[in-house]
Amino acid sequence: MQSGFNRDELVSEINVTPFVDVMLVLLIIFMVAAPMMVQGVDVNLPRTAAVPLEEKIDHLVVSVRQDGQVYLNEQAVGVDYLTRKLELVLTDMGSRDVYLKADKSVPYGRVVDIMARIKKAGVTNLGMVTLPETDDPS
Repeated sequence: MQSGFNRDELVSEINVTPFVDVMLVLLIIFMVAAPMMVQGVDVNLPRTAAVPLEEKIDHLVVSVRQDGQVYLNEQAVGVDYLTRKLELVLTDMGSRDVYLKADKSVPYGRVVDIMARIKKAGVTNLGMVTLPETDDPS
């Protein structure tokens, strides 16, 4: 008795089950890893009703943490050295745009002092980074 399958014939079907298994595992890995890929200094930003600006690639970010530590992009910088460091970096960049991310618990006077130091470095456009305003008062 002969079955419908001959051992000498090539199988022309592709088994996609292992491929689908691998793709699903990769999808799960990326879904778990994606939220962990947050970059920058952790700052608790204040909320505002303003519309978010388009993000540019060629800009600098000055961050002020809750403890008052100042960062230029992700590098810690002393407040007294901030103006000089900005001047050095801005000479190499074509853009003179700087964004300021200050924790909402940082005193207003401290933020104004840092803004003055940024402007003294020759920055033409200084933007404040905030979060969109929500209905819950937090």
